Amino acid sequence: MNDLIQFYTANLTLFYVTVGLISLCIGSFLNVVIYRTPKMMENMWHAECQMLLHPHDPVIEHEKLTLSQPASTCPKCKTGIKWYQNIPVISWLMLKGQCAHCEQKISLRYPAIELLTAIGSVVVAVHFGPTLQAVFGIILTWVLVTLTFIDFDTQLLPDRFTLTLVGLGLALNSYGLYISPVQSIWGAVIGFLCLWVVYIAFKLITGKEGMGYGDFKLLAALGAWMGPLLLPLIVFLSSLIGSIVGIILIKVRKKNMPFAFGPYIAIAGWIAFLWGEKIMALYLG
Repeated sequence: MNDLIQFYTANLTLFYVTVGLISLCIGSFLNVVIYRTPKMMENMWHAECQMLLHPHDPVIEHEKLTLSQPASTCPKCKTGIKWYQNIPVISWLMLKGQCAHCEQKISLRYPAIELLTAIGSVVVAVHFGPTLQAVFGIILTWVLVTLTFIDFDTQLLPDRFTLTLVGLGLALNSYGLYISPVQSIWGAVIGFLCLWVVYIAFKLITGKEGMGYGDFKLLAALGAWMGPLLLPLIVFLSSLIGSIVGIILIKVRKKNMPFAFGPYIAIAGWIAFLWGEKIMALYLG
């Protein structure tokens, strides 16, 4: 590992290119994760409800769905997608944004997520350089991209991602990778409790639920990675971004509708992860 770090330290351009290319491929995989994870969860919920409500009836079999099965197909004509039609960004451009068989339009969102994943990862790589901090910061970026788009689509923040981030943040900082172990523990605790208190207060006052438990867990995860001192910045930035987007959505939709808050926590957390200390220093000083 030290030899690899030294090699990339001496060849920074190659390091950035490597991170960018790998992250483009990961972005392609994240498109699958974002699309299939909620469907896999729904299938699991259906099976659990079937067993709970009708334990003596046979379980309804759904088509097997995992992140690897079945193979990707066109949603309209069901034609299988060949490997050379699945090259990140390039295939979308070569196919002119449509299926090679039936010419069904392929959403611009797919290459956008691939590019977003690559750009975000390269920014982390430039910020930290060829270090372990960069490696795990890039992984954090990938998970935040995944959570952002799942929450946009379904208003869900799956535990398999948020709780994994909590555990990973605590584990990494037990070795002091970003902050001290004590800061990491208190960051996770305070991150969860501060939104939980807001949730309880809002529910007592209005009788309504203002946010989901996934938001608490995501903020706890960011606290485990960055500590409690950056949590006020994350809450402020996420509230600011969420308010601006919420006002725009109300204007566009012509009515007030629930919207996901997790994406704005993720965006604010990513900004704080890279530049939080500088932003706080400017604000305080």
